[in-house]
Amino acid sequence: MLQDRMKELPAVDHSLVYGAPLQTADGSTIITVTGTSGFFRPRPRPLGVFVVHAGEVKWEPVEDDGRIALIGVLTGFVAAAFATAAMVKRPPWPDVRITQQN
Repeated sequence: MLQDRMKELPAVDHSLVYGAPLQTADGSTIITVTGTSGFFRPRPRPLGVFVVHAGEVKWEPVEDDGRIALIGVLTGFVAAAFATAAMVKRPPWPDVRITQQN
């Protein structure tokens, strides 16, 4: 059952590192999982933990709040850039033309 859950991990390559099992006071066993990320200088980053309690295995993923915030900020910048480009190309105000009639 634990082997089946390990196959569900989001890994691009086989660079997962499993920590030593830790026993808690309530009888649960916790196994940490880290992976590597980065193109030029790979560095370890936490992926989550396996919690084994009463014969059940649960995967608890790590949420990277900094990465989520960065994606939100970048999305805002891209939207602002598109809006600015659209305004420069064709402003939203009406065309005003002055013509002379003879």
